[in-house]
Amino acid sequence: MIAQVSGIYDEPELYQLACAYRDVPAEVSALLSWCASYRPGVTSVLELAAGPAEHALELARHGLQATALDRSPAMCAYAAAQAAAAGLELDVVEADMRDFSIPGRDRGGFDLAITMLNSLCHLFTLDDLVAHLTAVAAHLVPGGLYIAELAHPADYLTQVPRTSSEWIIEQDGVRAEVRWGGQDDRIDPVTQITAEHMSITAHGADGTVRTVSDVVPNRFWTTTELTAAIRLAGGFEIAASYGDFDDTTMLDDPSAWRMILILRRE
Repeated sequence: MIAQVSGIYDEPELYQLACAYRDVPAEVSALLSWCASYRPGVTSVLELAAGPAEHALELARHGLQATALDRSPAMCAYAAAQAAAAGLELDVVEADMRDFSIPGRDRGGFDLAITMLNSLCHLFTLDDLVAHLTAVAAHLVPGGLYIAELAHPADYLTQVPRTSSEWIIEQDGVRAEVRWGGQDDRIDPVTQITAEHMSITAHGADGTVRTVSDVVPNRFWTTTELTAAIRLAGGFEIAASYGDFDDTTMLDDPSAWRMILILRRE
């Protein structure tokens, strides 16, 4: 049986499967290590553009009060169901990360905010990014951290990208073939937006095949643009930047494959 669906953000289970190559517990360990260095005593976290909210749920396992925010109703419902199944407390908010207000938290309530998996690529203009940073700052306590993970600029500015656009995932008896972007998807040199073609084909042990295909607009942000947006928004200083989920890989390291910024609320 083949189930044909369209719209990756309407299919949280397949989206999560496609991203299963990530080591979420290890990444959360890195997040907590950075918190210990730059803002000890973190007890609450807001994950923005959270999708299935895997990082928020893992932080909840570490005892943090966790909130996940996403604009997709399907993703919000899935994250809430995952939390309930795991016996974890997770507040789920359906909202736009450019303009949101969380009751009880909109005057500085979170110690930590995070955006993972290059989700800032969904902000297409400088105004969008500044509005987002302003909203995040309003929800952090003084000295609170915002850790944002983006694609490394080398993926767009060098001939050989540092991440793969095609991979295979095998998990719990399911084999999934994933394609997300690639050489055929061209970046618009004016807007810095790429219409990325993606597809996931998941083969179940029972012979069921599920597929999802989509075209996902993706904005490439440079370090210079991010720094400018941070200054325009106000309220943040850049505490550190890294090229991987560790303390040793800098952005200019040849092995760097992500651009991770650690911002501190002033």
